[in-house]
Amino acid sequence: MTAKKGFTYALIAYVCFVFVQSLFFKFTGSEETDIIFNTIADWMKTIGLGFIAPAFAAFGGYVIGGTELIASGLMINPKSRNIGALLGLAVISGAIFFHLFTPLGVDRVIDAQGNTDGGVLFYMACGVWVSCALILFLNKKS
Repeated sequence: MTAKKGFTYALIAYVCFVFVQSLFFKFTGSEETDIIFNTIADWMKTIGLGFIAPAFAAFGGYVIGGTELIASGLMINPKSRNIGALLGLAVISGAIFFHLFTPLGVDRVIDAQGNTDGGVLFYMACGVWVSCALILFLNKKS
């Protein structure tokens, strides 16, 4: 195995780890997920997107989690790796946008007591963004 191939697999493993480990939270409606998607839904109401906010709050975790699961599966297969990396890049770009440009913030609240995660979720998202971009770069046809 070449160093390039090994590095690519390490990047894929990181992206899949981040995406798949978050599925438990997104698919079980955890308090953290509820806070994230309700915070964004409340923000949507303030910018004229109130019509979509209830659906986003109720189903956003499932849709995003499902998309991340699909992206992970696609990245594992060399023939669909670029599509998976593009899908991962798209979904994580949305996450980074919401962290930076909405009340969600970088250091987001994780529970009813007001505790925060210290920015861990945001920094992991940035790592996924860089990893997906590198996967695309390393997997391009010469």
